Amino acid sequence: MRFKVVLEPSVDGGYAVHVPALRGCHTQGETIEEALENAKDAMVTYLLTAEELAKAEKYT
Repeated sequence: MRFKVVLEPSVDGGYAVHVPALRGCHTQGETIEEALENAKDAMVTYLLTAEELAKAEKYT
């Protein structure tokens, strides 16, 4: 899957990232590379959590 990410310089230094298609999926990094790598991790965590919650709902 591919998702658009929005990368913006942070006022405090580094970069902030959010994924518009995944509500609440935000992260940051000191460099662009770190911010994008953290975004990948955040997206994986977001999607795995959503999958687990959907499975749990199915059995309640």
